[in-house]
Amino acid sequence: MVPVKNPSISVDCVVFGFDGTSLKVLLVKRGYRERQPDGQTVLREDVKLPGSPIYQDEDVSSSAYRILEEMTNLKQVYLKQLQVFSDPDRIGDDDLGWLNETYGFETRRIISIAYYSRVKLSPKIISHTAMRRAEWHDVQSVKRLALDHKAILMTALKTLSTQLANEPIAFELLPRKFTIRQLQNLYEAILGIEIDNRNFRKKILGSGYLEPLQEREKGVAHKPAQYYQFNRHAYERETRLKSKLNFINWHD
Repeated sequence: MVPVKNPSISVDCVVFGFDGTSLKVLLVKRGYRERQPDGQTVLREDVKLPGSPIYQDEDVSSSAYRILEEMTNLKQVYLKQLQVFSDPDRIGDDDLGWLNETYGFETRRIISIAYYSRVKLSPKIISHTAMRRAEWHDVQSVKRLALDHKAILMTALKTLSTQLANEPIAFELLPRKFTIRQLQNLYEAILGIEIDNRNFRKKILGSGYLEPLQEREKGVAHKPAQYYQFNRHAYERETRLKSKLNFINWHD
């Protein structure tokens, strides 16, 4: 039996990945009809975030996991509920027409619960998403998205930046072994700023969370850089220690 979709609630997912140089976001191609001033319609194509109306027999988080698995073929993936987008005017008439035609229902308003995810990019994931008519776009190059998805993307990017300052999320986007240059590229891509090389290297090595490997880059035109890996045990040990020391509220 074909699952019945709810015409009033949808889930949209912002999926971030990192290719070693730039921060990527997964976008899906969409074909739609645009009405002209003379009443005629013209076929157009743009891109949108992966998403779908929820099924009547699933909750919103199950819907988000379903969408992510369909798009990436990953079952164990990080997902965080981002925000509810419920402005009555968030979707125009042309886009409402596209939604009704695409999903086979009639609605004048749809509320979206946005999620965001972080995945390690690999050739296997890129190949699978391509089969789903989806591509990984450089976040900084995204100028326009369908519906109100640009606002959703910017909200996710702001959340990602905040988490970067407080949690070791960068290492969830990097491969197991990485160079300091790759790590700096990721910070710059997420924060949208340039960072001084020497200062970044000094601070990141001084954190005590990077473990040097006896391995360097191969087949590069420049001096091969050393590889590192994230020492999660060191990070969690220090986090537990700080938690124990902060049991007193010194402002009372």
